[in-house]
This record gives sequence, C-alpha cells and structure tokens, in this order.
Amino acid sequence: QGDWSSDVCSSDLFKVSVQEAIVEQRSRKLALSGRTEADVRTTAVARTSGTLTAVNVRRGSVVAVGDVIAVLSDEARESNVQQAQARVEQRMKEYDAKRLLAESGNTAKLSLAQFEADLKGAQAQLAQAEAERDRGVVLAPVAGIVNDVPVTLGQSLQPGAPVAEVMSLDPMLAVVEISERRLSGVKVGEKADVRLVNGEEVSGTVKFVSNRASPQTRTYRVDVSIPNPKNTIVDGVTAEVSLYLAPVAATKVARSALTFSAEGRLGVRAVDATGKVTFIPVGLVEDQTEYLYVSGISDGTRIIVQGQDFVKEGQPVDAVPAKIS
Repeated sequence: QGDWSSDVCSSDLFKVSVQEAIVEQRSRKLALSGRTEADVRTTAVARTSGTLTAVNVRRGSVVAVGDVIAVLSDEARESNVQQAQARVEQRMKEYDAKRLLAESGNTAKLSLAQFEADLKGAQAQLAQAEAERDRGVVLAPVAGIVNDVPVTLGQSLQPGAPVAEVMSLDPMLAVVEISERRLSGVKVGEKADVRLVNGEEVSGTVKFVSNRASPQTRTYRVDVSIPNPKNTIVDGVTAEVSLYLAPVAATKVARSALTFSAEGRLGVRAVDATGKVTFIPVGLVEDQTEYLYVSGISDGTRIIVQGQDFVKEGQPVDAVPAKIS
C-alpha cells in the first residue's frame, strides 16, 4: 500500500465514480442439465404357472390400475373353485340341521362346534381356490403406458415370470445431479422450472433430495416432479432444470465494476468513510447479461464503478456519484 498524505487537496485527488450499494434478498437460480425419468416403473408378473391364452396389451398400450394384461390357462383352477363351493354348501346344510336339533334339545350343543369348524374349514378352502384361480389373470399394477411385453401367446410361464413392463408417466420426473457445495440450498417442496430439449417449458416441485452421494461423481440426485397429464413428456429426454435456492443478501453491480485484488481475489473497490480506496471480496449469487448479483457488500457501501482499475487500496480519492443511465 502507498503512504498517501492526508493533506492532499481534493482537486489533486484522482476522481472515481461511485454508486451506493443496495442490499436485497435475492433468490438464487441454479441451472443444471438432466434427463426425464418415469416416476414409477414396474413389471406385471405371472403369479402362477400356466400357458398364455390371451395377451391384451402391446407396447404403447395405455392401461389403468387393475386392467387385464394377460390370461393364463385354467389348469383345473375353475373346477377346484366349483368343488370347494359345493363342499361349503354341504357343510352349511349340515351345520343348519345340527343347529336346529341343538336348539330343540334333541342333540348336545357341544357337537355343534365341530360342525361349525367343518364349515369354516370348507370356506377357507374355497377362498384358497378362488385366490388360485384369480392368479391366472395378470393385472396392471399401476396406471400408465406399457413399455415392453417380453412374452408371446402360447408361451408357458412359471410364477414370477415378467409379462409386461408398465411406466407411470404422470407425474414425470426431471432428474439432475448437484454438488455438495450447492446441496444445502435445495429443499423438498421448492419450485423448479424445467425446459425440455424440444423447447417445452413446465413448472414442477422438488420431490426428492438424496442424502447419499454417487460414488463415481460425488454428486447428489435431485428429483423434480412435473405434471404430464397427456403423457406428452417421454422417458429419457434431455432437460434443463432450474432450481431456486434459498435467498441470500445480494447487491446488484455492473460487470465492469468487478476487479481483482493483488492476491487474485474477485471483488470490488469501494471508497470508505475516510475517502480512501478499500477492496471488498465478493461471492457470485446470480449472473445476468449486463449485471451481476454478488454477496459480501454492506448496504450503503460506495462502490467504485468507474476508475477502479487506476487506483490502489488505501489511496485517497475524490468520490463522485455516478450518473444513473
């Protein structure tokens, strides 16, 4: 720093233009490149063994929850249900007859319990037979679009075999990866804007913020939920996601006002209360075409907007208010 004399006449001082800083709360906007991804992707599977006798969907089919996707061969399941029903009817008649005898006192009430147990056993067998029959019908587990059907009519299947992959596209997800330095500013429920590769823009909300970093990239996954009622947004397309981070105190400055200190730190030069030049390090909050929003400047600080590159810290200057265009 130079040793500037305090009795220098103001007319001899170098003139600089200054502008008073106005601090405001500024919501930071972070733009990241990502991709769309189906919110729910699940597979309808065979729940019993059999041969495919009907396949009701193909790739691109739209299904609702519970729609019949495929049907397997009966394999005597219906006849087992009918047999179980007949057994229930027989046990019901036996129980009713025994109950009437017990109520009239012609038989011991104790023996009625055995007939009631036989009836409940028959009803349980019927329920099992009906459940086994229903397993022969493959239903859509979620509403959405069929993405893949890896089976063909007449194919023999075992329990657990995949029949159709179904994707739920409403809502759709826009997925991005964020660095740990930015992670604290992203909150679930906050607004986000998504711009698709075809130019379509849609607003959404942050649905999920991972608390575990990817081992490969050391970044954290963020899911943004976006409405897709007409299924026009497809899975896997490029998307630019703008996240709105927690607001911070920031000052609007012209790009030209930024400079570097002797140590190479980014900041602005200002004029303090004694009329001398001081250097203030700043942090970038938001980048615009002609202006920047930066942090680290106090309200009312006289920022040098013209002449800052021709003065040094500690130098007394003649500060003149800048003309506002």
